[in-house]
Parts: sequence; C-alpha cells; structure tokens
Amino acid sequence: MNKIDQHRAFDGWQQRYTHASSSCNCDMTFAVYLPPQADRGPVPVVYWLSGLTCTDANFVEKAGAQRIAAGLGLALVAPDTSPRGADVADDDAYDLGQGAGFYVNATQAPWAQHYRMYDYVSDELPRLLAENFSAELDLSHEALAGHSMGGHGALVLALRQPERYRAVAAFAPICAPTEVPWGEKAFGTYLGDDRDSWREYDATALLERSAGDVPPMRIEQGEADGFLAEQLSPERFAVTADQSHAPLMLNRRAGYDHSYFFIASFMDEQLAFLAEYLEP
Repeated sequence: MNKIDQHRAFDGWQQRYTHASSSCNCDMTFAVYLPPQADRGPVPVVYWLSGLTCTDANFVEKAGAQRIAAGLGLALVAPDTSPRGADVADDDAYDLGQGAGFYVNATQAPWAQHYRMYDYVSDELPRLLAENFSAELDLSHEALAGHSMGGHGALVLALRQPERYRAVAAFAPICAPTEVPWGEKAFGTYLGDDRDSWREYDATALLERSAGDVPPMRIEQGEADGFLAEQLSPERFAVTADQSHAPLMLNRRAGYDHSYFFIASFMDEQLAFLAEYLEP
C-alpha cells in the first residue's frame, strides 16, 4: 500500500491509501479513519459505500462523520466507487462506468476485466485491512453504511452475508434496482440480458427470499429527494421487510433531499445505530 494523505482529526487519524487491486486489475484508492481508541487496541469497522459520481473523498470531506466516530470508537473505511484509470472502460454518462461501479461483479465485456466491486469490497479490501491494520481494526465486528448507489451496495452485501455484518444503515438507497432506470441501465450493461442474475444484486429481491434472517437495517429517506419517486423504492423494500418479519427501521425525513447536507444531518443517529450492534 502507498499512503497518499493523512490528517489529524478529533484525536484520531484520517488516512488515504492506494494499492494494486487483484479484483479490479488496477490501482484502487480507499480512505480509513482511525479513532483515538485504535491507539489502545482494535476497534469495530464501518464500511461506507458512496453513490454515483463520488470517490472516497466525498464522504470523508462532507459527512462530518469523524467527530461522531471518534466519540463512538468506530473506524470508518471508505473505498472508491469504481475502478479507475486510462485502461479502465468508461462511459460519458454519469450513471455508468468510472464512478458508477454499482458494487457488482460485471460479467460482460469490456466491463468484466475491471468492474468487480462486489469482490473488492467484500473480500479483497477486508483482507488488505487485516494484513496492514491488525493492531487497530477488529474485523470480527463489521457493519455497513452507504448512500444512494452505495446504500444499494451496503444492503446487498448485508443481505448476501447476514452472518458476517452486524448491522447496515443506508441513506436514500436504491432499494429495487432491477425495477428502476438506474439499475436497469447499469445491470443490463454490466451483467447482460439475464435478469435473473440481476436479482443477486437487488436488495428487495434478496430480502424476499431471506425469511427475515438478516442483520438489523436502518434507512433514512428524505421526502424532498428528487430521485425518490423514480429511482429509490424504499416503500417497496419496507413492505417486503414487513412481510418477511425482517428488522427494518425506515425514517422518512420531511424537507430533506438527496445531498450530503441530508447525510450530515443524520450521520450521528446512523453511526449510533451501528455502534449498538458492534459492541463486543
């Protein structure tokens, strides 16, 4: 790994690294916040997955999460949202290609060579953390959080590996991507025409077959979100959770939109929720 940035923050350290990724076949970047408690021993880990057009830096610079994480004793790990580089396939649209990995393992050319974000987040990045931060991070206590496309990714990882992640929190997630324009475009491009394969990355479809055996989930949804009606489908997810007797808290927030102003407003509640389930 190569450390490319470091700042003292709330008596902890905000750091940024690059490394050669075997999953994505390119250099990848991630950020990690180590709270002051990590100086004394391993602390629980929350993975933050960001949304369309974002890098790891958006969350680090805009969410105001470090102060809260320092108080709760949580490490925050924020990977980039896609592979990047001159040799990595891309698209002129904001919702496809670099910055829009959708946390899937692509199967279609030319995307399959690099776009394996599910494997990167669920397997390669945790192994890298275990090798390099064994004294600071307790990887037996993991939780997930994310926003929009990243909220989709967080829910999917938690639902596919419920025995691993202690809890999941999401801001304005894409809850049923196989049924909305963002998901149909990305999945059709990355995964091909077999819509059954898409359901492996659809949180609502995964919840339908879960029998309620899932980690505790919490969603924040702004009611003034311009993407709510066409792209997000939280009510569809909530109905499925109720039918499955799955543990879901859906908070509808009047007046809030899709921005990081919304995220920063409720970050303290989301991290406190995760911390409750990350206690040893």
